[in-house]
Amino acid sequence: MVANYLIGLREGLEAALVVSILVAYLVKTERRDQLPALWAGVGIAVLVSLGFGALLTFGPQGLSFEAQEAIGGILSIAAVGLITWMIFWMAKTARFMKAGLHHKLDDTIGSGHKAVLVVALLAVGREGLETALFLWAGAQATSGNVPGSTPNAAPLIGAALGLATAVVLGWLVYRGALKLNLRTFFAWTGLFLIVVAAGVLSYGVHDLQEAGILPGLNNLAFDVSSTVPPSSWYGSILKGVFNFSPATTWLQAFAWIAYIVPTMYFFVRSTWGHAPSRPAQPTPVVSATAA
Repeated sequence: MVANYLIGLREGLEAALVVSILVAYLVKTERRDQLPALWAGVGIAVLVSLGFGALLTFGPQGLSFEAQEAIGGILSIAAVGLITWMIFWMAKTARFMKAGLHHKLDDTIGSGHKAVLVVALLAVGREGLETALFLWAGAQATSGNVPGSTPNAAPLIGAALGLATAVVLGWLVYRGALKLNLRTFFAWTGLFLIVVAAGVLSYGVHDLQEAGILPGLNNLAFDVSSTVPPSSWYGSILKGVFNFSPATTWLQAFAWIAYIVPTMYFFVRSTWGHAPSRPAQPTPVVSATAA
């Protein structure tokens, strides 16, 4: 539940900041007549994201166990690839988010309300689809559900609470009541998401092993089920936060290490690497109502 709360918070905050920045810019530039089109684009993006999440959850029902495991494994690995790209992209571009959105709006406002709707739809829809896919993969991994079955309520409640917190924070940023250093926020949450993504990748590999696509299902690297029972409170915490599996195959362990070591190295290096030789501009503290 904790992992899904933080995923919902981070991903939801991206979408909330996008909306608050777009709304604040239209209000400040006295283009309020474009607001209905913007909110229409946001609404469509939310509906598409919810529909995508429902399709992921209920779509595989009725398929064979092997087919469900194959779909779950492939989508989990795809979610890891998508979230990894997003982590690096956001760490580099968070400080320029507002300027980029302003330029997009300036380029499209002259084309009418439909163009503004499309900008809002694409900006929020991309975040929504990413969120739906990674939350689904994270919920499957932390709850151990069979793909296509109804998810455990705890991961979904955690994700919903994270999204609700993100909406409140986005509103506070818009009102100017909260100033948020985006670079610092996305840097530290990026570290956590890399650990979560490594667990989702390991879970996806296990799904593909159960589907018969990958070998080595019975070749365990370790089995500490007697020391860390999955039903124990500490086993549940390790599973819920880090996607830890007490019984892990060699292929799962290899995938986890092969992902987390280089990914963590390059992320830390790109985020907290050596400062450039020339004096760096101070990292802006973002408020959506700022000029």
